[in-house]
Amino acid sequence: MALSSRRPVITGLGVISPLGLELGSFWDALREGRSGVRRLEGFDTSGLPVHIGGEVTAFEPRNYLDKKDRKRLNIMVRTFQFVAAASQLALQDAQVDKEKIDPARFGVVFGSSTIPSELNELGLAAVASTDPQTRRVDLKKWGKQGLPLIPPMWMLCHIPNMQACHVSIIQNAQGPNNTITQSDVAGALTLGEACRHIARGDADLFLTGGGDSALTPINFMRHCLFSPLSRRNQEPTKACRPFDKKRDGWVLGEGAGVLVVEALEHAEKRGAPILAEIAGFASTFDKGRSGKGLARALRQALERAGIGPKDIDHVNAQGNSSRDADAWEARAIAEVFGTGRDASPVLACKSYMGHLGASGSAVEMIASLLALKHGVVPRTLNYEEPDPACPVNVLREARQVRKPHFLKIAFTEMGQCAAIVFRKF
Repeated sequence: MALSSRRPVITGLGVISPLGLELGSFWDALREGRSGVRRLEGFDTSGLPVHIGGEVTAFEPRNYLDKKDRKRLNIMVRTFQFVAAASQLALQDAQVDKEKIDPARFGVVFGSSTIPSELNELGLAAVASTDPQTRRVDLKKWGKQGLPLIPPMWMLCHIPNMQACHVSIIQNAQGPNNTITQSDVAGALTLGEACRHIARGDADLFLTGGGDSALTPINFMRHCLFSPLSRRNQEPTKACRPFDKKRDGWVLGEGAGVLVVEALEHAEKRGAPILAEIAGFASTFDKGRSGKGLARALRQALERAGIGPKDIDHVNAQGNSSRDADAWEARAIAEVFGTGRDASPVLACKSYMGHLGASGSAVEMIASLLALKHGVVPRTLNYEEPDPACPVNVLREARQVRKPHFLKIAFTEMGQCAAIVFRKF
């Protein structure tokens, strides 16, 4: 996407994360190199092979909503509550007075993934419908005894687009409204879509980003069965090791990241604080995960920003901490940004908080935007032994920001890729 003369800028940030529930505590943890990965407390993991994750603690959703909106919490799962809270924080950070903006030109686009049910929603119905002899669901029992036990609002709590619906109602955002269900890359794609709307003149201001949680019992059990998770239960803060030779898998997490994006002239007219400009965006598909498709996204984003690899202060990587995905990503980064100590430094934020799913790319963007603001790029945690399969210049120590641009990478395990270049304003 080549951006038009109507330039999109970032004016506000909101974060709910394992590192903290507002920007100050989030940034302090990054600056001080403190991990948010710990033994899980939200549910009993004793019967599972993994007991750790990036868990959000001390979160009280009522604190973020007006009294008239708190009744909506009854039909919000944890993920939706995270996004509603982060949206409110982002609007406050952007100093938005909703009485002075046109609601018809205020849009919402969020990223999401699947939102599994809670145990108490389907568990009783499943038990009531299971034949004790065959241990299979009896459909006649399901119809007569199971269905009446399911909460009547169950479906509305698990449709991915409901987070955008809730936020648009709470914030009176009557402009373009969408949900992108592309899991790990979703947060980056929402920013690209908002920029297109702004460039076309469809809207003046957007809430973008997303929320997710893998730390609910059903979701966590599914990942234990099918995902490459780290088993470092005895040393949780060292479990997520992007690009390190001894990495052994993902660490799951939860949270939300929301950015306020608006047209430059709209932001200047209302006297908004401007953090950065979105200078270039690209999305591709990397068939077979060779690294070529991802590298193409990086080059296109740089070209559309009108800069080269040497103009980037740092690359904010996906950094899943899995054996194959890190090697795939590293091949693409090395192809565009080079290898060795002279290559662009790489920051991997999952080392602090784990894999936040559809909220990950937005939360990680916020980390680098705060780095631009404060003039310091945090180090990547747990990078101790370089892996020849990952020939990238991983940041081992915090350092001063030296250039006005950074690039964010996001992708899914299937190969959908996105790259965004940000420029300090």
